[in-house]
Amino acid sequence: MMRVSFATLAPPALVLGCAVLLVLGNVVPAASSPFHVPIFAVSLTGKYLAYAILALALDLVWGYVGILSLGHAAFFALGSYAMGMYLMREIGRRGVYGNATLPDFMVFLNWTKLPWYWYGFDHFAFATLMALVVPGLLALVFGFLAFRSRVSGVYLSIITQALTFALLLAFFRNNMGFGGNNGLTDFKDIAGFPLQADSTRNGLLLATALALALAFLLARFVVLSRLGKILIAVRDAESRTRFLGYRPESYKLFVFVLSAVIAGIGGALYVPQVGIINPSEFSPANSIEAVIWVAVGGRGTLTGAIIGAVLVNLGKTYFTSALPDFWLYALGGLFILTTLFLPRGLVRLFEAKPVAALSEVPATKARAA
Repeated sequence: MMRVSFATLAPPALVLGCAVLLVLGNVVPAASSPFHVPIFAVSLTGKYLAYAILALALDLVWGYVGILSLGHAAFFALGSYAMGMYLMREIGRRGVYGNATLPDFMVFLNWTKLPWYWYGFDHFAFATLMALVVPGLLALVFGFLAFRSRVSGVYLSIITQALTFALLLAFFRNNMGFGGNNGLTDFKDIAGFPLQADSTRNGLLLATALALALAFLLARFVVLSRLGKILIAVRDAESRTRFLGYRPESYKLFVFVLSAVIAGIGGALYVPQVGIINPSEFSPANSIEAVIWVAVGGRGTLTGAIIGAVLVNLGKTYFTSALPDFWLYALGGLFILTTLFLPRGLVRLFEAKPVAALSEVPATKARAA
């Protein structure tokens, strides 16, 4: 049985602890107190943690299996749309047109009835389930076709980018029934709780932190298990692993689907905190940014993916407000500097120096031992 170590529990405990402190900083001190945490900071942190879930999902396939996916934003966006559809159904008669059956954008486009694929999204549990099932099903079909054909390397990366770009174009169409280029917005409440209330915002932050902690523990369990050793073998020597009797495509498919489901969870938690979802979330640039998060934090570390997502998005928040024209240059420069000087990421800087193996010990010392 695999023992749970301090290194395993420390990151999720730290995430949950910071989230609790932020919530207490918003609830306990008075608004005039210097220790008061404004509600926008709570929502912004929840957004960062949702991005961290996406980064964790990407690191699972890229860092441990060697699949560089440039389309993981698609799974994140599908989870977002699933929750967004529920939030639109929750509006009911409070919309601009007062239609209890159809969302406002459908009324504006003269739709006469609700499309069949919107059925069930008036229930929170169903929407949550779809936020997991839809990204997982897409990853299952896509991964089965790609891995069965033994597509790998840069070719697979290009195909994943083409996938998310195709979804971007599809969701931009008004006749798809997802709000077109405007997307879904003007949400009122979630599970009966008003989204603009501070208590709801605090609860969403805690829920996102908990989801990130559980996703980390699940990913950690996978990579430290016997399955994880096979995944690393597939990453480092796929041909040799196949010659030993394993089927690399099956292991790739399993982790790819698991990663898509985790990304969908992040997307579902992202939407109620930002208040909108539109086709721009499918943009290939978003997937590339996620790759940069993982590279900066440390590919193949899980912890590094979370740190990279939070730090890079903190920088993005600053630069896009203070120096909006400079952000893309800063992002590109950050990726170049990381590639040249920190190829193993920030987290690797704090790793203890590994003990030399017996084969590296001088022969005289080995004989003396």
